[in-house]
Amino acid sequence: MTATPTVSVPGDQVRPDVVDAWAYRPYPLPAGTPRVICFPHAGGDVTAFAPLAAALAPDLEVWAVRLPARGGRYTEAMPAGFDALVAAIVAGIGRHVRPDTVFYGQSLGALLGYEVARALPAGRRPRAMVAACAGAPDTWPGTVPADTLGAAALLRACGLEVDDAIRDLVVDTIRADLTVGRDYRYRPAPRPGFALHAVAATGDPMIRRADVARWATATTGPFSTSVEAGGHLLATPFSAGPATLLRRLGGRHDRDHD
Repeated sequence: MTATPTVSVPGDQVRPDVVDAWAYRPYPLPAGTPRVICFPHAGGDVTAFAPLAAALAPDLEVWAVRLPARGGRYTEAMPAGFDALVAAIVAGIGRHVRPDTVFYGQSLGALLGYEVARALPAGRRPRAMVAACAGAPDTWPGTVPADTLGAAALLRACGLEVDDAIRDLVVDTIRADLTVGRDYRYRPAPRPGFALHAVAATGDPMIRRADVARWATATTGPFSTSVEAGGHLLATPFSAGPATLLRRLGGRHDRDHD
């Protein structure tokens, strides 16, 4: 599959919408448009999904999850553990999840999206979860980069260019997110029944395709997988990432199996 081209959106055409403390719409669309709720990677913020939101319009509307300790919430501390973060996100975005909603998460965001979806009441879960460039839940925390790698090295491995003026802040945010990731412990039961699609990237130096394929064990519902062109991060502030894939998956209207 060919890479989705970089998307440029003139600032005078779109006014992003901060819905509340936890939700952000980079490219607001009319009420009733099917939603893709996006969970950022370690150190990531809602800006990672702006090009993706523009590329999916007008068919799908991106809602990006606003995590603490970055962006407009930089003065707020991250919860101390993974379960506490999941509970906070569930309380924050649960009311925005509709029957036609698809979750998308990349790297640590894939694990967050999956566990948030599992934690939601059965009637409020997404129709499907798309997990990109992340090991399956039963491979964590072993797939979290070790302390010896360091947050700065992870930043380089992801291929992100960061201005020197904010580099230390970004590295600190990545470090805090990785600490939360290392706190995760997989609980295999009960397995959810929503559809799950796992994505590997052709140029990902961090996650093996075998670890991505193991996502099949994380649901009793339909499972599929694909390989997309790109590195460890697919959606970035400079690239729409898997827009074609999400448009295809978001257009399905399979019923949950919960």
